[in-house]
Amino acid sequence: MKEIRLHGRGGMGTVKAAEIIVTAKVLEGGYGNSIPFFGFERQGAPVSSFVRLDERPIRPKTQVYTPDCVIVLDGTLRKAVDVFEGLKDGGWLILNSEPGSRVEDLDLPRSVGTVVLVDATGLALRRLGKPITNTAMLGAFVKGTGWVELSDVASKVEEFWGRENADLLGEAFEAAQVIRLR
Repeated sequence: MKEIRLHGRGGMGTVKAAEIIVTAKVLEGGYGNSIPFFGFERQGAPVSSFVRLDERPIRPKTQVYTPDCVIVLDGTLRKAVDVFEGLKDGGWLILNSEPGSRVEDLDLPRSVGTVVLVDATGLALRRLGKPITNTAMLGAFVKGTGWVELSDVASKVEEFWGRENADLLGEAFEAAQVIRLR
């Protein structure tokens, strides 16, 4: 089973991104579940969502405490929340990063095995006119992990938010930089 924790802020589409990952896995014949955690329910407040993916039915319906992958929709959350808490050794970090960000400057824990960097905010602003990063981060997640198919994610993104978001997904997939640390 693959476990994923998403970190974002209210209004960024963190919970919906988790639902799309699960839906893509189910479309492929697998199983998935997602559990949101809101805390303070207001726009801009930290939000988490938890995802499990497997080829067999999934029984746990709790938060994810030891994720295989962490998706950070807003890089500034790294200063407010321990996004690496419980990350399994060799885990994936999918990070919305500034253009030109370098892995050497990120101060990553040893548990991170693969980093995927994408300027999701910049891509979203250019294509959508709003800093809603969930679609771009889904593209980076798919490229970095390969745990779900891009076409399945794209079909759900287009169904929920239209063609422009599906195009953003593909653009982010192409732009994402995958760096294997070990």
